[in-house]
Amino acid sequence: MAYNIGNILRRLALPKSINDWSLRTMRERLVKIGAKVVSHSRYVTFQMAEVLVSRSLFYEILEKIKRLKPIPIGYG
Repeated sequence: MAYNIGNILRRLALPKSINDWSLRTMRERLVKIGAKVVSHSRYVTFQMAEVLVSRSLFYEILEKIKRLKPIPIGYG
């Protein structure tokens, strides 16, 4: 199941530049990211190190995820 979810993520939400990453690499660089959560009165930010994934690559992935549309489930 985890393998299938990783492949779906790779096909739908990841840029072509990281298409050759293995599932282990994706997990280590995208999922296991250490971040510091900073909360201010009006907003919450995540402070992350750019060691494994650059800021531009991270934002590119977020934009692709935002563009995904859920498939409506038909009843009946």
